[in-house]
Amino acid sequence: MGIIRPSKVSFADEKIKRAWENLDKEDELYNQLENAKKNIEKNAFCGRAVIKKLIPKIYKKYDNLWIYDLPSGWRLLYTITTPTKIEIISVVLNWMNHKDYEKLFKFT
Repeated sequence: MGIIRPSKVSFADEKIKRAWENLDKEDELYNQLENAKKNIEKNAFCGRAVIKKLIPKIYKKYDNLWIYDLPSGWRLLYTITTPTKIEIISVVLNWMNHKDYEKLFKFT
């Protein structure tokens, strides 16, 4: 088993935070994202790390990029920061459907 490190989950900016908060609480996507958030809080490393050379230009400013696979091809993108030696923060950058994910990573 890999590294297990609990983390605090935050958002990259207010726009992402508001978009999350404005999701329909009855929608399946909201439930999937909330479940992903809980899993990332339990273990910041539960997603898949993106190889540095494959990180899309828009996210190059972050030292790392992680992908959390959601049902129906959706993806949650986040980065992991360590502002102190004992604190880990997972920062939600975006979530997207599979078509947008493929476009972002230039798979199509």
